[in-house]
Amino acid sequence: MAPLESARRRAAHRVAVLLVTLVAGLGVLPGAAQAAPPPGQQMNAADMTLLNGVRLAGLWEMPAGNMAAEKGQSKRVREIGAEISRQHGVLDQLVVEAANKLGAVLPTTPTTQQQGWLTEMQNATGAQFDQIFVTRLRVAHGNIFPVIGAVRASTRDPIVRKLAEEANKFVNDHMTMLESTGLVRWQQLPPAALPPAQSDSLVAAAAANVGTGGGVKVSTTIVWLVFLAALATGGFATYRILRRS
Repeated sequence: MAPLESARRRAAHRVAVLLVTLVAGLGVLPGAAQAAPPPGQQMNAADMTLLNGVRLAGLWEMPAGNMAAEKGQSKRVREIGAEISRQHGVLDQLVVEAANKLGAVLPTTPTTQQQGWLTEMQNATGAQFDQIFVTRLRVAHGNIFPVIGAVRASTRDPIVRKLAEEANKFVNDHMTMLESTGLVRWQQLPPAALPPAQSDSLVAAAAANVGTGGGVKVSTTIVWLVFLAALATGGFATYRILRRS
């Protein structure tokens, strides 16, 4: 075999090896199609905050609603109390089912603050009870409402997403019912806590760090740039080989 023909075949073999290596590399690059992980493996702290928040809401609002149904001064408060308690029973069942599917552990008792609210209601009567009931529940629903929206917008877990959608309907309905009593003191509601404006680079950095436990994670863009640089280098090397041949 002529030396020139042998050199060309060796160069062609090197090109084939290079192409196979590059194609194989595509399979491990970020963004390549991968099987979705099972539910529960995509959960983060925000998802657990929603599960715990919905569960805790039911643990104290169900007894609060029962109290309102029994000792509310106005008919409207008694009706709302009974309905909120009933609906929280349904929502509590949904969050328990979701937690069981995800392998999450939920609280079993209200927080110290929530227990204090229940004690406050137990010690109140008449118009004072109605006002405390409406005020406490309206503020509590207003606090959990933005959490539900944030998790619904960003969660990667379909079970958590469905729970957020259901919880959003219940919480919005409860706020509307409480407001229908005319007892909501709007000036005493906490101001809306909007997230501060962030630059695109900070938002991208935060998104790249999700699920890494605070560790540094290389962005997909950087990986692609490195890959393209390697491709260019390999192509140039191949060109030099063929040229020498």
